[in-house]
Amino acid sequence: MRLRDKVVVVTGGASGIGRAIAVLFAREGARVVIGDVTETPLEGGPPTREVIEAAGGTVRFRPCDVSSWADVDALVGAAVAEFGRLDVMVNNAAIRGEGRPLLETSEADWDRVMAVNAKGVFFGCKRAVQQFLAQDPVEEVRGRIVNISSQHGMVAAPGKIAYGTGKAAAAYITKQVAVDYAKQGIVCNAVAPGRILTGRPAGPGTDAMAYSEMRTPMARLGRPMDVASAALFLASGEATFLTGHNLMVDGGWMAF
Repeated sequence: MRLRDKVVVVTGGASGIGRAIAVLFAREGARVVIGDVTETPLEGGPPTREVIEAAGGTVRFRPCDVSSWADVDALVGAAVAEFGRLDVMVNNAAIRGEGRPLLETSEADWDRVMAVNAKGVFFGCKRAVQQFLAQDPVEEVRGRIVNISSQHGMVAAPGKIAYGTGKAAAAYITKQVAVDYAKQGIVCNAVAPGRILTGRPAGPGTDAMAYSEMRTPMARLGRPMDVASAALFLASGEATFLTGHNLMVDGGWMAF
């Protein structure tokens, strides 16, 4: 129960990594508010809200497009209106886009990916910081942000310039927010997953999975709960004197 009675917002919590984070955080005692464009998991199965409720957890769902300031503002506002404060903001929502190299990437696809993967994190951080500054600290911390970045954004994402650039933005925003607001008791960190098997297709062709297996020193690829466990640590009081960090959960990808 490392998050007992903490109020947590998770964007993109309907599917994949966000789903695992929401389920684990609720299991650890958090009151979870999920924001996503749909409740239908991309990998199939019951909605995240139903999974958490069946286990006795507290959860709410609110439709939210993170590329819209009005939606993000309403998401955080609803969480605070019902539960009184915001303790943790998890900016997880992201899209892959068409996954093409520079000369084949359209302006429309670039704008669509950046609107979610970069601007969405910017909006999530901004709205969370606004709320954190309006509330009293608990054990020296007013609130914590956990952004989901990627090893792509730290190294090239072959053939995926928009995705990699968006994830690089998430990693940078993490450092900037951490430094700018540390003295006000706001903690901001990120988790950088490697190849995570979410149940969704890896991408066109058969080379993507083989490439990931080649790049990952460990004997298996990642699972959503691997990332969720790292996010839980960063969201909890166990992560002390730690801010501005991009924690790699990649099976050794970035060490190779």
